[in-house]
Amino acid sequence: MTPREVRALLARGDTAAALRLTREAVSRPDAPAWLMVHAEALRAAGHDAEAEPILRGAVEVSPDSPVRRHNLAALLGDLGRDVEAEAEARRALAAGGDAPETWLVLARTLQGQNRFDEADAAYGEAIRRRADYLPAVQERAQLVWMRSGELAPARATTHHLPETAPTRRLVEAALYEAAGDLEAAFAACRRGPLDAALTVRCVGLGTRIDPSAALALAEDAATRLGHQRPVQLALAEARLATGDAARAKIAVSAVLADDPTDQYALALLTTIWRLGGDPRYAELHDHEGLVSTQTLDTPEGWPTIDAYLDDLAVALGRIHAFGTHPLNQSMRGGSQASVRLEAHPDPSVRAFFAAIDGPIRRHIARTGPGDDPFRRRHSGDYRLAGLWSVRLTAGGSHVDHVHPRGWISSACYIDLPAVVAGDDRQGWLRFGRPPVVTGQDLPAERWVQPQRGLLALFPSYMWHGVQPFSEGVRLTIAFDVMPV
Repeated sequence: MTPREVRALLARGDTAAALRLTREAVSRPDAPAWLMVHAEALRAAGHDAEAEPILRGAVEVSPDSPVRRHNLAALLGDLGRDVEAEAEARRALAAGGDAPETWLVLARTLQGQNRFDEADAAYGEAIRRRADYLPAVQERAQLVWMRSGELAPARATTHHLPETAPTRRLVEAALYEAAGDLEAAFAACRRGPLDAALTVRCVGLGTRIDPSAALALAEDAATRLGHQRPVQLALAEARLATGDAARAKIAVSAVLADDPTDQYALALLTTIWRLGGDPRYAELHDHEGLVSTQTLDTPEGWPTIDAYLDDLAVALGRIHAFGTHPLNQSMRGGSQASVRLEAHPDPSVRAFFAAIDGPIRRHIARTGPGDDPFRRRHSGDYRLAGLWSVRLTAGGSHVDHVHPRGWISSACYIDLPAVVAGDDRQGWLRFGRPPVVTGQDLPAERWVQPQRGLLALFPSYMWHGVQPFSEGVRLTIAFDVMPV
C-alpha cells in the first residue's frame, strides 16, 4: 500500500487501519516517505503528542517550507500551546504561505490567547482569500456572537456572501438556533438547494417544527447522497419524530455497522430500544454500574481539596472572557473558556490532571471489561480527548446531548450556586432524557446533585443535560476519555 492509498483510508474515516499501516511502514527502509502520512494518521487518531516530533523534524529538514510550518502550527494549536502555535503560523506566512488555512490557524491561536480583536482581523484575512471558507466564516461569526451576545452583528459577518450561499445559510442557521429562534434557523437552511450539511441541519431543526417536512427532506437526501453517516442519522431522527421507530433502527444500524463506537448512533439505538421495551436498553443504561461520582483527589501542594478548588476557581475565572455560549453546542446561558486548558501555565490548572487521574482509573477498574459496546473498549489505560471549562450563569442549562466520538464523558464541579442544594434539582445533572422527538414522553432516569469537587463519569453515549437554575454561577470542567 502507498501513502496515497493510506490517505484515502483516512479520508474514508478508517483511522485504525491507517495508523496500523503507517506504524508498520515507518520501520521499513523507505520510512522517510511514510513519516508525514504517519503523522496525519496519528493526528486523526488523537495522538497529537506523538505526531509533534515528526512534524518538528520535517521543519528542521525544510525550515523554509510554509506547508511544514503550517502543519506544526496547527498541531501546537490543537495541543493548546497557542503562543508557540502563533509563532509558527507567522513563520509560515513569512515564508510565503498565504493560504486561508494558515490565517485560520493564526486566528485560532490569537483567540486562544483572548486577543479577540486580532483574532477577528485574522479570520477576516482568511475570508478575504476564500470568501466561502466555512470554518473561518463560522468561527468569526461565533467570536462576534460570544463577545456581544447580539444576533445582528454576528449575522453581519456573513453578508459578504449571497443569501443562498450554503456557507451563509449554515452559519445563519447556527446563529438563529443559538439565539433560540428555531423557525428562523429552519427558514435560513431552506433558502436554496440543500447539500448534505444543510440537509442534516434542516432535518434536525425540522423534527422540532414540522416532522413530516423533515422526513421528506431526509428521505430525499438518502436517495441522492446514499450511505453517509450524517444523512443516515438525520433520517433516523426524522423517522423517530414521525413515529417510525422500526425504520429508524434500520438507518442507525447501518451507521453502527460501519463504526460500532459511534456514540450518537448508540444513543439513538438505545432510545429505540427504550421505546420498544427492549431489555438491552437497561444493560447499556446501567446507571449503577456505568456511572460513578467521586471526589477529586487532592493534588500535591494543597492541604485540602477545598483549598485547591479555591485556587482553581480563581484561575478559571481569569480565562472566561466571553459573554455568551458558543454555536452548535449544548450549553445555554453562559460561556465556554476560549483558552485551552491542556497547556495552561497556572499551577492549579496543571494540577487538575493529577486530581482526576485516580478517579478515572478507579472508574475504569470499577466498570470492568465485558462484551457490551462500552466495556469491550477497555484497554487498561486511557488518554484525555479534549478538556474545557463552562461557566453557566442564572438561567443557564445544557440541552440534553451526547459526545459522539468519546468513550467516557464527565462533569467536574469547581464552584456552584447555593440553589443546587435544594430539592427542586436546579443546576443538577440529568441522564436519560433524549433531545430528539420520539412521540413519547421519555423523562430523565437519574439525577446527580452537584457538589463542589465532585467528578461524575459516565458513558459518552448516555443522554445527559443540566437543569436550569435561577441564580448564581455554576463553574465546571468537562473532558472526554478515550482508551489507549
